[in-house]
Amino acid sequence: MRLLQTLLLMLLAFSPCALFAEDGNGVVKGTVKTTDGKAAAMVSVTLKNTKKSTITDENGAFLLNNVKPGTYTLQVTLLGHGAKEETVIVSSDNTTEINVTLQLSDIQLQEVEVATGRSKFAKKESDYVARLPLKNLENPQVYNVVSKELLQEQVVTNFDDALKNTPGVTKLWSSTGRPTDGAGYFSMRGFSVQPTMINGIPGLTNGGIDPANVERIESIKGPSGTLFGSSYISFGGLLNIVTKKPYETFGGEISYTAGGFGLNRVTADVNAPLNADKTALLRVNAAYHNEGSFQDAGFKKSFFFAPSFSYKASDKLSFLVNAEFYNAESTNALMVFLNRYRPLIAKTPEQLHMDFDRSYTSNDLTHKTPTVNLYGQANYKISDKWTSQTVLSRSSRKSDGYYSYVMFLDMGPNGSPGPNDTLLSRFAYYQNSTTTTTDIQQNFIGDFNIGSLRNRVVFGLDFNDQSTVNNNSAYALFDFVNVTRNDDPRYAQLTKAAVDAKLGGQGGTKDGNSAQVYSAYISDVLNITDALSAMASLRVDRFESKGYTDFATNTTSDKYGQTAVSPKFGLVYQIVKDQVSVFGNYMNGFSNTAPGVRVLPDYTNIFKPQQANQWEGGVKLDVLNHKVALTASYYDLLVSNMTRQITVEREGTAYNVTIQDGKQKSKGVEFDLIANPLPGLNIVAGYSYNDSKALQIDAEYLNRRPVSAGPANLANAWISYAFTKGAVKGLGLGFGGNYASDNNVTNGLTTGLFTLPSYTILNASVFYNAKSYRLGVKLDNVSNKEYFSGWTTLEKQMPRRLSVNATFRF
Repeated sequence: MRLLQTLLLMLLAFSPCALFAEDGNGVVKGTVKTTDGKAAAMVSVTLKNTKKSTITDENGAFLLNNVKPGTYTLQVTLLGHGAKEETVIVSSDNTTEINVTLQLSDIQLQEVEVATGRSKFAKKESDYVARLPLKNLENPQVYNVVSKELLQEQVVTNFDDALKNTPGVTKLWSSTGRPTDGAGYFSMRGFSVQPTMINGIPGLTNGGIDPANVERIESIKGPSGTLFGSSYISFGGLLNIVTKKPYETFGGEISYTAGGFGLNRVTADVNAPLNADKTALLRVNAAYHNEGSFQDAGFKKSFFFAPSFSYKASDKLSFLVNAEFYNAESTNALMVFLNRYRPLIAKTPEQLHMDFDRSYTSNDLTHKTPTVNLYGQANYKISDKWTSQTVLSRSSRKSDGYYSYVMFLDMGPNGSPGPNDTLLSRFAYYQNSTTTTTDIQQNFIGDFNIGSLRNRVVFGLDFNDQSTVNNNSAYALFDFVNVTRNDDPRYAQLTKAAVDAKLGGQGGTKDGNSAQVYSAYISDVLNITDALSAMASLRVDRFESKGYTDFATNTTSDKYGQTAVSPKFGLVYQIVKDQVSVFGNYMNGFSNTAPGVRVLPDYTNIFKPQQANQWEGGVKLDVLNHKVALTASYYDLLVSNMTRQITVEREGTAYNVTIQDGKQKSKGVEFDLIANPLPGLNIVAGYSYNDSKALQIDAEYLNRRPVSAGPANLANAWISYAFTKGAVKGLGLGFGGNYASDNNVTNGLTTGLFTLPSYTILNASVFYNAKSYRLGVKLDNVSNKEYFSGWTTLEKQMPRRLSVNATFRF
């Protein structure tokens, strides 16, 4: 309560009630664009003969705050290109806006950046991480960015490979296509996380994510419940996809990628203004993807279509509408589920004596995952200091078709009982499930001074509704296959017709559920001095579960409501302005906990939300004229209020009751480096170490590393060089890969350890980049290393594959 009172007092001190305080100074803001109307990012903007300077963000925008009234010369400087100067007049308590056009095109700007060694991968400024337009060095939270330029250079064709460039993130599961949670799972700071956010608001899928419309992927680290709630994110962080937006000139590109295992991929990106004054803009991204498998069965076929429309109704009012339509059909990836109820006989993939190039499925057992994500945003400029942002999103995700999986159960020869890791049980069922999500968000974003102190404030209200309707069959145990024999006749008997016959006459699930969340939050970044800033944030969240309704019996159960309060603090001190900052944060996340069954009258069945509290500190660098960007941090994260079961005896009878005193600890270090030491030379590298432990839990897992934590050590690197002069200008080479330490995918007292071995995977590329086209060749897994991911499972990853790409710009 003392912490909460302190938070409330700070937030009141920083709140918009001081909006009308006057200090007599003014603000200079504006944008810098190229001659073809595109944003000029990372350009220096200075008021001559003052200490006021900044750089433009990824949208070409800049802001100089707390400027004394007078007439100034605004100097816009681009290294290697010269400076442009404009006269600005600053008046008391007013904002002066100015837009500057550089006499070069976007293509020329990119060439200047390459020639001067500026990073084309290090544009980290984000409006989403703090729900405010903060620079990376001003933000006390750690986040990593994977840009579309890096994905293009690496010839990335799927979302999973894109995330290999993110420090501290590793895949646990491929997309399963299952209802409600069929997207891929990844580990972040010791906890599982799925990609659930698009442009900072929920956007869901039960299948894969096509990267065709990705401008960047933001990996936002740590429990972020204060600004993002709890329904769709993890205690370890969240994955936010920033989509491509329209711009003011006609242009685009068409790309084709062909590769091993039947990869054929075509993408298109077309942008055009729709009227003469360029207030209405349209951009369309589309992709067709068809890919086989390195195994004897398995495929994925998808079509993706994403129009984006922006309209500037007036100087104050603008609209942005994004839509994504994704339809895919595929088989399930082979994930071998390990037995969870007895000691495992095999302890490593090698000891299973299994051929992992066999799929154990059939190409006629497929499922579809149609997904629609709609996003609308209206921005209204209330005044020079305040903006209203209204956001509406609607998401529909479906799972339709067959889901099959395999697991080692206790079954001996001829169906007789007996523990073994030889016979693989094959299951299948038919799924027909739809989840619909609606989110309405209203933000008021302010930038104003209280005396000489700058405040950047966001106050938001958020409503979220999620409902699911299930019409699924029961699971059917189809058969058992001996994994040590390649001549087992049962292997080929798994077909659609045989599964339909097995499912015939069995019951199924016809039910639904829904829940609503009502939230309010406020966050203030206070510039105490030019070098020191403080962030204080608070969220109040009300969760209302309407329960599960069984349509067969027309009964509803498990209704409950729960309120959570989530605070957040942060401090940033810039040792060298806009170059070196040290930061620290306290961050909170929460997760709603449903009531349990009351077994004994003196043990409650009503629980509090789980709470995750993180302390973190580190340093951020953006030095040598933006040629080196580094983030290094240490975090300590404790989750409390976890539920666990204990045995209580009453009058000679043992009762299993649920209590809420469980804890889990996660701590570690992370490093993220993006550098351009020489013109044309780019380095992207990262390392993370995570130490996770269940401190207070059932004896089964006490003091053990949770299997959701993934490998303790992860490293990623990508080094590329492109010639910037001479006859070979535009020719480039790239090389890099990933390292992961041993990963215990089972780690219980009963089962013991099953360990996936450590691995190092190397990739290489050759590319040629010209003004109107780009050619690339990529070799993934150069050494053809056999390696695995898993989470109580094991899944073989892609062997060596060669891909070729041709992109034509217009």
